[in-house]
Amino acid sequence: MSSLSLPRPPAASDRDPSRAHWMELFFDLVFVALVGQLAHGLHVHPSFAALAIFVALFASVWWSWVNLTFVVDVSPQLSARRLSIVMLIAMFAVGALAVAAPEAVGDRAWLFAAGNALLRVLLLVVWVRVSWANGTASRVRIVAYNGVTAVIWLVSIALPAPADYVLWALAIVIEVALLTLTSGAWSSLALDRMNVEHLSERFGLLVIIVLGESVLTIVAAVSDAWTLAAGVVGMLGLLLTAALAWSFFLYGVEAMTNGLEKLLEAGDARGIRDTVGFLPFLLLAGVTAISGALAEAIAHPAEPLPAALAVSLDGGIALFYLTNAIIARRYGDPWRRVLRWAVPAVALPALLAVAALWLPAAASVGCGVAILALVVTSSELASRARRLPDRQGSATIY
Repeated sequence: MSSLSLPRPPAASDRDPSRAHWMELFFDLVFVALVGQLAHGLHVHPSFAALAIFVALFASVWWSWVNLTFVVDVSPQLSARRLSIVMLIAMFAVGALAVAAPEAVGDRAWLFAAGNALLRVLLLVVWVRVSWANGTASRVRIVAYNGVTAVIWLVSIALPAPADYVLWALAIVIEVALLTLTSGAWSSLALDRMNVEHLSERFGLLVIIVLGESVLTIVAAVSDAWTLAAGVVGMLGLLLTAALAWSFFLYGVEAMTNGLEKLLEAGDARGIRDTVGFLPFLLLAGVTAISGALAEAIAHPAEPLPAALAVSLDGGIALFYLTNAIIARRYGDPWRRVLRWAVPAVALPALLAVAALWLPAAASVGCGVAILALVVTSSELASRARRLPDRQGSATIY
């Protein structure tokens, strides 16, 4: 891509590029089914090995979601029908990944690799349409970013474990490295064509669906156990999920929109890259890990959580707020304001993760709810204080 400012292409007349299209939301349903399948290993075999496999596999599929969302965001010229075709192809690829996920490091590794390869080929085609005409350097980056990595995923199908997993990691590393090292080169495209409203809405809706998957997990676990204790822990799990939703949707979405606008005005392409591509992975991984721990707590409320699930539950809460704190700082929020809510929101769940090794699972979930109630209440009080005028008629700052 040229470092010169690129003209913004005209928007398709049948699609509002500032809003998520219905077919994008349809695609997200399949993506979240994939996330649920990836987390299945945590439910069945709760161990640190299963947790590490989940995080590694989720990284590859998250990266695909980010790339697809971003190329659509900077392609306002895509008509509704062309966008729908792209999303339908992506759905088949993600559907293959979802089917493969429970055995992605076993007998279905070939299908997981094939689904990722198809996604890269699709991204290659869309990126060619978007920026192939922007010069030789742009073409080299496009081919390397999605073409070469698609070939790597395809070659891995023919290799036995663990050589195929090494190639998977190599493909992701190449993509991350290219994005990181060439941020300046693609910044003109990102800054000239990026639609903040679309990105914020897409990410917010994805978080809704991921939280919805957590609710489904809780309901299914209560239905399977069907005891009074399981019902109580299920209610606590719903309260915990609701507190995360409250924190994100009452504060996070608006902060994301405003923060991206600031980064866009400042021309900070790296900040946009980090807060849209890298950091949200940690947030969603934390939310998904929490759901697996809640399912185990509902099934065995009187027993301590396995160590990996104790980390998943309380570490997931801490990771959720830590990620939000880092993003807030990247958006320019002052340290004093961020630390006021981030310190208790991160430190208390981290301490609870240790205590959860001995506490009954029901008590661990109850303590998690109490911590989140404290964080949400303090945030609400602070937000109200900022809105109240002081005696001189200006807003009170805390």
